[in-house]
Formats: sequence, structure tokens, C-alpha cells
Amino acid sequence: MISQKPYIRSILFKDEDAKLSQEYPYNIPSIKECENIKFHPDVTFLIGENGSGKSTLLEAIAIAYGFNPEGGTKNMRFHTHESHSDLHENLRLSKGLKQAEDGYFLRAETFYNLATEIDDNDLIKGYGGKSMHKLSHGEAFIALMIYKLRGNGLYIFDEPEAALSPSRQLAALASIDKLVKSGSQFIIATHSPILLAYPSATIYELNENGIMEINYKDTSQYKITKYFMDNPSEAIHMVLSENNET
Repeated sequence: MISQKPYIRSILFKDEDAKLSQEYPYNIPSIKECENIKFHPDVTFLIGENGSGKSTLLEAIAIAYGFNPEGGTKNMRFHTHESHSDLHENLRLSKGLKQAEDGYFLRAETFYNLATEIDDNDLIKGYGGKSMHKLSHGEAFIALMIYKLRGNGLYIFDEPEAALSPSRQLAALASIDKLVKSGSQFIIATHSPILLAYPSATIYELNENGIMEINYKDTSQYKITKYFMDNPSEAIHMVLSENNET
């Protein structure tokens, strides 16, 4: 079977003048430049410091594609607190030749709400047969990856590593690779140097200057982690010394 990926190719604004606005979220530099993103057919990562706009952008992409703002499949329609921006209303997604057969939007910060919805609607069979609330956050995420995601899908994850130990992140990488080879496309916002190491992925860094594509070993996630692992005593001494000076 010939893959029809990518399911999302790129982003366009419906109203270009909106980028001139100084209102949220257009006052975030990376949001004004989001049309420069061309999504990899397999895996695209969005990285950046807190407040850089990566979660705002990821959320808007997911909603524009038809996902529930708080996560889940396209069929899940629930809300506990509407905190998302209206950016999705001004995004036009340039899609591929074929619509994905499967899909999921995962937000670490609303995973508890999603688990409650799964329980309340007796959907646990599709997640391995156990209540997500009876599993650790990491176990629940792995159950989602193994049992719920079927392949030939578009999967949008916002900071999935929040639930995962380093060994579980490696397990997640294996699951991602299996799904990619089954015709899936991933768009992931992350801080994890482990997840970012996925081969051939495209990485975009969002910062105060906008958006730029970046190589894995040039990311701060890689550089800081490598420096710390190579020089733990020196790194700790530097951080604590700076803290004492303040």
C-alpha cells in the first residue's frame, strides 16, 4: 500500500492582516511566522521555551483539523474549561491527498479530563481494558500508544514526555516508529532530548525571533543535556553559584 502522507503539509492564514494584530496570540513572534512550517511526512517536532507559542500553535492545528480542544479522537466532544485561543479560526491547513484513517490529539495538561471522559463513557476497552485513572500517567500514555492508535493516522502530541521516565520515552520512540511505518504522521511539541532524537525528523525551534528549522545536535535540549551528563559536578556548581549570587 502506497502511503498518502503527509496528512498535513503546511499552514496558511485565512486573513493575512491578522498577523499585524498585537493581541494574543498574534503578539507571539512565532505565531506570526507559522506559515514557514512545512511538516515532515513522518515526524515534526516543535520546541521552544515556555511561552514561545509551541503549545498554542499545536492546539490550533489540532482544533483546525477537527480534534476536541482538550484532546482525544475526533469523535470526543467534551469540555471542562475553554482555555484555547481563537487561532484555529484563522488557520487553513494544506492537507495531503488522503485524509488520515485514524487520529488522536494528546495534551499532557488535560489528560486527567480525557481519562475521566473515557471512564464515564465506558470506552476503556479501546485503551487496554483498564481505567486510565487506575494506571500511572506514564502507564496510561503507553496504553494509549499500544492499544488505541491503529496506524494510518495523524497524531498530535503536546509534551507527552511529562508522563514518561527516560526508559518509557525510549518505549514511546519505538511505538512512534512502528506507527510511522504503518502510515502515520506525528506533530509533537516537546522538551525531551530523547524524543527529539527520532531519525530524520524535522525540528522547528520557536523563539522571540520567530521560527527556524534546527538540527538535533544544535538544539538546547541536546546541548544542555550533553553538557550536564559530561560535566555533572561542574554544571551543578555553576547553577548553585548563580543562585547564591541572586
